[in-house]
Amino acid sequence: MKINRFMIAAPKSGSGKTMITCALLQLLKDSGKNVLSYKCGPDYIDPMFHKKVLGVPSKNLDTFFTDEKTTVQLFLDERTDGDFAVLEGVMGLYDGLGGIYEQGSSYHLAKVTQTPIILVVDAKGMGKSVLALIAGFLQYDTQHLIKGVLLNRMSKGYYDIIKPLIEKELSVKVVGYFPEQKDIGLSSRHLGLVMPDELSDIKKQLNETADRLKKTIDMDLFIDIAEAADEICDSENADKDKRQTLKNAEIMRLQDQNNTVNIAVAMDEAFCFYYEDNLRMLEKCGAQLQYFSPLHDTSLPEDCDAMLLGGGYPELYAKELSENVSMLNAIKKAFRAGMPTVAECGGFMYLHTYIRNICDDNDEKNNADTQNNMNKSKLVGALDGVCHFKGKLVRFGYIELAEKHSNFLPPNEKIKAHEFHYYDSTDNGADCIATKPATGRSYDCVISHDNYWLGFPHLYYPSNPHFAESLVRKAYEYRRNKNGKLL
Repeated sequence: MKINRFMIAAPKSGSGKTMITCALLQLLKDSGKNVLSYKCGPDYIDPMFHKKVLGVPSKNLDTFFTDEKTTVQLFLDERTDGDFAVLEGVMGLYDGLGGIYEQGSSYHLAKVTQTPIILVVDAKGMGKSVLALIAGFLQYDTQHLIKGVLLNRMSKGYYDIIKPLIEKELSVKVVGYFPEQKDIGLSSRHLGLVMPDELSDIKKQLNETADRLKKTIDMDLFIDIAEAADEICDSENADKDKRQTLKNAEIMRLQDQNNTVNIAVAMDEAFCFYYEDNLRMLEKCGAQLQYFSPLHDTSLPEDCDAMLLGGGYPELYAKELSENVSMLNAIKKAFRAGMPTVAECGGFMYLHTYIRNICDDNDEKNNADTQNNMNKSKLVGALDGVCHFKGKLVRFGYIELAEKHSNFLPPNEKIKAHEFHYYDSTDNGADCIATKPATGRSYDCVISHDNYWLGFPHLYYPSNPHFAESLVRKAYEYRRNKNGKLL
């Protein structure tokens, strides 16, 4: 399959990848290209910025979450010849598992998808040393995928001097530069960038960035690099069912009888961390997704058969969530009635009795009782525990999860996930064993029994499609029991 494409990568985080990616997406869209975007790695927020530009969801691709073959299948899923794809890298180009392995890195994804790379170099404060930096990255590029360099935060005067030196000495194209933009930029907080909907002028910022970038890059060269990308071999094209999850016989039997199940998905300012392929997989398993807002709605969607409470920033909206008593009661009632529920990170926090937004370290416990009362918000109360802010990362990075007793997964199978949170719980559960892939360290976590999967890890369903199947199957069983008859 022919897909014109390139990846925007960098030597390190904070080099300007996201703003430049969004600006390029805008320019390609304005030129009439049928463009889609992808984010390397497990990040949720960068794809939101992509979506703000394109108006369609951006997908994550991650070579830790899925093997090489599956990663290519996910990239090609629903694509057509002639499409234009932009992939945004993660961290430094060669930074993978544990910071030392190739798997999970931007470079690994570029290799797997045979995607040419544009290296964005933050050149502020550098002179000819920028050549040494670029030379090192080219030396590590065993597949010769780096096809261009963009010099960020560089003046026009110095760019005119350094560009010919780079192209002469290193034999790599320089596709342009971008002067430092002190009046535009993306803010950040403890989970990364501030979300785009929180920035009142985000569209203006993105459009302004695109207008400025257009004047300092060779857009034709970007397109030439993308169009020169090799065709991708779609080895699974002859058997598309393999790319549409492993629908089991029970689900297919129910679907054949024209029945459907409805999964209520929390989606608003507080709950918005979802992998696009997770949602698509639930739909392919036969579920209809009904979006609702724990912040603004007063009840769950009518006739829902399961709940999916994703991650986000419930701590920033704890007061508003606490005051929406009608919704709290509706979710607690459904949970107590046995409605199948998957709650990840922020959604897991939301089910607790309280959330406490002060650091609970011993050295910050002066007047603790007063502080706790002032900073404690009552939430759903489906779980007896309390969530509390730790003031530092509690758990971070990739994990593999195995259930101690099979519930959502077949016996002896695992699902891959990612953790990134500054809050902790007095009851993290102990029904699963989480293992760090780089070190082998393991620990207990997650509440997984009956119809519930609750915990801090963010799951990636394509790493084990049985999880999505199990949730949909449990929803069918719940609906059958609720209606008091066989479907």
